Amino acid sequence: MMTALLPQFGGLFMTLLAFVAALSVIVAVHEYGHYIVGRWSGIKAEVFSIGFGPVLFARRDKHGTVWQIAALPFGGYVKFLGDASAASSKDEGAMAEAEADPVRLRQTMHGAPLWARTATVSAGPIFNFIMSILVFGAIMMTQGRVAEPLSIGELRPLPAQGVMLEPGDAVIAIDGETVPAFDDDEAFTAFTEGLRPAELLKYTVLRDGSEITVPGPHPLPPIITQLAPQSAAFETRLKVGDVITAVDGDAITAFSQLVDIVEGSNGRSLALTVWREGQELPFTLAPKRVDEPQPEGGFKTQWRIGIAGGLAFEPGTERLGPFAALQGGVVQTYAVVENSISGLYHMISGAISTCNMSGPIGIAQVSGAMASQGLSSFVWFIAVLSAAVGLLNLFPIPVLDGGHLVFYAYEAVTGRPPSDMALRVMMSAGLTLILGLMGFAVFNDLFCP
Repeated sequence: MMTALLPQFGGLFMTLLAFVAALSVIVAVHEYGHYIVGRWSGIKAEVFSIGFGPVLFARRDKHGTVWQIAALPFGGYVKFLGDASAASSKDEGAMAEAEADPVRLRQTMHGAPLWARTATVSAGPIFNFIMSILVFGAIMMTQGRVAEPLSIGELRPLPAQGVMLEPGDAVIAIDGETVPAFDDDEAFTAFTEGLRPAELLKYTVLRDGSEITVPGPHPLPPIITQLAPQSAAFETRLKVGDVITAVDGDAITAFSQLVDIVEGSNGRSLALTVWREGQELPFTLAPKRVDEPQPEGGFKTQWRIGIAGGLAFEPGTERLGPFAALQGGVVQTYAVVENSISGLYHMISGAISTCNMSGPIGIAQVSGAMASQGLSSFVWFIAVLSAAVGLLNLFPIPVLDGGHLVFYAYEAVTGRPPSDMALRVMMSAGLTLILGLMGFAVFNDLFCP
């Protein structure tokens, strides 16, 4: 009995470990943004904490800040001079003492100039966005981009027999059709969709300075290159590298055939024949309805099993320079923010299901799933989550950074901050709203399909 539980316990442990690791990195970057900009702005930080509750480790630095790790690793905070809590509520006693000393008063969060407080509060989300840009850029720079013309870097293991492609071949045409530029998404998609589904096609390649024609697989076979967490394929334990060779007994050789079958399934169970390392294995799964963001904006609901396909070979790549990589990082971070805002809007309007909102359980499950797919996937997920956390903290809700910025905007316009009573009421309302949203998200984690 205990032996049977070990794999489940190991999976749960890895999920929790991945979740804590991802959250700790994101929180550390966010809170360090508050800390360092606050210090540069002349505001004294008393405590920098990763986690809440009983302190496991603490050290005081030369600036008088206590750096600590606490027992509950689900967040963190910076407590500045004059703060009563991690939410930066005012400590009346400490502020009364500080008012007798102008130098000390200037070092408190509540006695600092408006510009210093605004910069300090803004820095947390900004550092999250910067982290996302740098991580996305670093991954893109490491992986490079597909070189033109399209060439064979490495052949993927496939069930097709008689493939005569070789690494280094430059692909000129397939079945007599000239291969368009790979970075022209529209043209390349139209090209691959126009190819006949067959186990082998005729490739015209440039090899050692000569054009030759050799047999090769469909350029987009039904191979799994990525698995979506919490998807039907992930839950059925399909793996990256699996090739789906048949659905309900009918052979398929192109990824587009699989897409058509899944989209037309209306959610009924599908019997898959999967080729894995030379063996054919049977799997049964039921597609799930998924709300997908569209390039032109908005969402479209489709039946999906949660896999991504790819080329039949690893394409040859070229190095991506630092500037181009950072530019790509900015574009990717913006896409995360844009899709998050669009998703929230469409949930509120009722256009898509509120089940798209995940809570801590769902995020933990995704963390574990991405970690199981390799370091690159896990780091990419951390960058996505960091951008989402940065955006969330900018929402104009009291308790969050965005709520504080609204208070500062009010102060800038009126020349005075909101009254202490108004602040207490709004902070309580904000905390209630956040707890309510968390409860709703946890409900989704537990009961949404």
